[in-house]
Order: sequence, then structure tokens, then C-alpha cells
Amino acid sequence: MSASLKLALAQLNLWVGDVEGNVGKIIDAATRARDTLGASLVVCPELSLIGYPPDDLLLRSGMPAQIEQGVERLLREVRDITLVVGLPEYVNEAAERVIYNAAYVIRDGVVLARARKQRLPNYGVFDERRHFQPGGRTLVFDHEGTRLGLCICEDIWGPNPAAAAKAAGAQLLLNINASPFDLSKSRERRRVFDSRVAETGLPLVYVNCVGGQDDVLFDGDSTAIDHDGRVAFSAPLFEEGVFALDFDGRRWSGREREAQSREAVVYSGLVQAVRDYVDRNGFPGALVGMSGGIDSALVAAIAADALGAERVWGVSLPSRYTAQMSNDDARLEAEALGIRYSVLPIEPAFEAFSGALADSFSGRAVDLTEENLQSRCRGVMLMALSNKFGHVVLTTGNKSEMAVGYATLYGDMCGGFAPIKDVYKTLVYELCRYRNTLGAVIPERVLTRPPSAELRPDQKDSDSLPPYEVLDPLLQLYVERQLSIPEIVERGFDEAVVKRIAALVRRSEYKRRQAPPGPKITECAFGRERRYPLTAVYGDI
Repeated sequence: MSASLKLALAQLNLWVGDVEGNVGKIIDAATRARDTLGASLVVCPELSLIGYPPDDLLLRSGMPAQIEQGVERLLREVRDITLVVGLPEYVNEAAERVIYNAAYVIRDGVVLARARKQRLPNYGVFDERRHFQPGGRTLVFDHEGTRLGLCICEDIWGPNPAAAAKAAGAQLLLNINASPFDLSKSRERRRVFDSRVAETGLPLVYVNCVGGQDDVLFDGDSTAIDHDGRVAFSAPLFEEGVFALDFDGRRWSGREREAQSREAVVYSGLVQAVRDYVDRNGFPGALVGMSGGIDSALVAAIAADALGAERVWGVSLPSRYTAQMSNDDARLEAEALGIRYSVLPIEPAFEAFSGALADSFSGRAVDLTEENLQSRCRGVMLMALSNKFGHVVLTTGNKSEMAVGYATLYGDMCGGFAPIKDVYKTLVYELCRYRNTLGAVIPERVLTRPPSAELRPDQKDSDSLPPYEVLDPLLQLYVERQLSIPEIVERGFDEAVVKRIAALVRRSEYKRRQAPPGPKITECAFGRERRYPLTAVYGDI
């Protein structure tokens, strides 16, 4: 093995489909690694050229040519440093075009070696078997006297590819990734790293991307581990950068990032998700309906931190049932954040709709219909502002509400992106308190008063739902762990409550299917990760 090795980890924020832009980022990273950091090898994430997840963009007839042009540019412009880069590899085999999730090792205009991902994940947010063929062997290549075994993402989650690299003479494992974030993912990665290092006795380098892509969030967490399992380096979470590492033949030099609270990590991730969604889709800014409640308070703060106060527009849409303290608290937060703020009462619109429907509703009592009508008046007004000024509407519903259907289609569910869609209500409170440690912007009363939709006199969430301290743990068992009702009851929950909540979850599937996307932070998010039929009879299981 070489006496020493200096490499750089390119923890990049890549845009799906933007091959030219991504190639530019890769070239910039390679240049910085070579000229500023003095590295002889730079390692980029999985599918760097196209971004992750590319989904059916891979099937576009023009995509192979774009990838080929991107590779040709890398071959022309990356010099005097070895580059490891992920890309989709299009190959004609037996008169049929197949695609591999691949990585190239490039140096001075030559592709020195190619690796192909062997383990294709097909669970959670992953759908790789839809597009890719599995590779057949682990690549081991030489770099300045050191034998490097190259694995792609999921390859490291099982023993065989790493063991094959060891058997082929690898002295160091490189693992390139597009590994999505959730609250437990960093801990799971460490467990996997420990297993592979223990099995092979080889030091390991893990590089990941960062950024928000629709409903998937990447945290980076790039890591270097010594042969004895010591974590020698870990990159900042949700921070793009190129990081240098020195290897002396036995150990990496570096240090672990400072520990962060769960709330700090999640908040940073939600800010990243909103920024990337708004910017990549070309919106000039964001609209937030500010009710004076806890959910819209958190979304407004996230939006301001993500985009800057000048790009966020808070809109209060009070009704006859809106308490004055709600109006006051919304205004106080908007002032503290420094965002634009407007008050547009919905009473004229509500009266107009109520009058237009009066004959049709004759003889029927006031009920949930009138509550939802208020919410839909707000949705219409926010979407009108969005159409006129181009700002995207950020919805303010949380995971607890989305789970049980405590949300109105075409009302508070109306919008283009849902920043806290995967955030349970109890965590909403924790995130608000965390945000106030960075600067007090959310009025204390918002954090202490009972939550209410304020759609009828003296309404409280607890009129319709169990306390969130009960509801959220129950939902985690039913939605994320997919436990049966008897199994949940065995854990101390009231059977009648469990059955009622499970029924609400089942009946609300059609609502969730029509909801805007939002960033995944839990182990099982609604959306591409939890695919239940809209119409199904599966009862109390």
C-alpha cells in the first residue's frame, strides 16, 4: 500500500436531469480538490451526472446522448487528478439497450475502469429494478500504489460486494451514494459501516449527496472510517462541500462533526428542502397562509430561513371564528421574520358561497360542510395570489393531520409544496421551540395555547382527535411500523381509540393521494414510500 494518500470527498447538491449543470459542478469540485486541497483523487456521489432519483427520465430517448456528452466533457476538462463519478451507463446487449447504475474512474482523458451497482434496492423510495440491470462484480482499481474497492450505495449494505473487493486485493473501500435522509438513517449507516469494516478489516470512505429533490431529502453525512471501526471524519449535514482526507497507510486524518440535536438536524433539512424546491422550479418566492397557529408559524419560519425574508409573503385570512389573538400572533411573527404580510378576510367570499348554496342546502343543518367551505375560501384566495404573482403556496398541514384526514381537500391542502407533511404534530412544537433558540420569532402564546382549526366557535383539535401525545405514537406504530391493531393494543393503547384512528387513516387515503409533495424525514413517509390502494377492504388488521 502507498505510504500516504490524499483524496477529496465531493458532497454535492445535484439537480435531477441537469446533466450539463451537474457536470459543471463535478469539474469545479475536481478543480478545487486538485488546486486548493492538493488531492490526487476526488470521489463524487452516485449517479452524479443525472442526479437522484432520475426515475423515468432515464427512459427519454435523448438522455443517453446527454450522458455521453457529459462524459466527454469530463474527459476533456478534468486533468491531473483521478475522478470517481456516478452515472447511468447505457449499453446494447443482445440487441437490447440496458441501463446500469455505474461509476467511472477517469484520469487525464481516459476511462480507466467501470463499476456497476450489484444490489438494486426496490423498497421505500427506491425503484431501481424498474430501470437498471444489476452488475456482476466488484471493481478493484489501483491508485498510486493503493488498491481501492469501489461499491455503489446499496452494495455496502450487504457483505458480498465488500467481501469480493477484499478477496480481489482491495486495501480500501470506496462507497458512492445517493442515500436519502430520515431521522434514523445516520445511525443505520454507522451500523452498516461497522459491519463491513469488521468483516473485511478494511478502512472505508462513504460519500453522499445533499439537497432536496421533490419528496426526497439528502443529508450528506459523508464519512471516513478506519480499519478498526473508528470514525475519523464526518462531513456536515445538509452542507455542500469538497472535503480533503489524508490516509497514512493505516488511518485517516480528520474529525467528526459536532453533535446536533434531532430538532436542529430536521429543521436544517426542511429549510434545505424548501429552498431547493422553490429555486429549482423557478418560483420567485413563497406564499404562506398564516393563521396564528403552530403549523403555519413553523412553515413561515422555515420559508424565511430558506429563501430570505424578501421572498416570503405571509397572508392572514381571518373568518368570523378567528380569535383576535390569532390575528395578533400571525402579525407579530411576520414582523419578527421581516416578511411581507397581508390581511385578506374571507368573510365576503364565505358569504357569497353560502348565499349561492342556500337553496341547495335548504332544510339541512350547518355541519362540517360550512367548516370546509371556509378552508376552501382560503385556498382559492391563496391560489389566486399564486397565479397572479408566481409565488408557490406552501401548505401547512402536518403528518398527524394528513394521517387521519384532519385536513380539507382544496382548502388547507391547497398548494404546491408541503414542508411539514412528514412532521408529526408533537415534533412541530419541538421544532418551533428550537427555531426560537436561533432568534425568537414565534410568539410564546402560539406554543402554549390549545391547537384549533378555528372553523366554529370554541373549536379545539381535541374535540375530534386524541391528544397528540397519544395520537402520534399510535400513528408511528400503525403507519411506520405497520403493526396490527391487536399488536398496538398490546402496547397499552385503548382498543376503541386504535380502531377509530386506523379507520380514519384508511378512509383518508384518497386525500393523501391528492396532496402536494413534501420532504421525507421519517422512516415511512406518505407518498412514494407508502403505496396503499385508494379502494381496498382490509378492515381492522
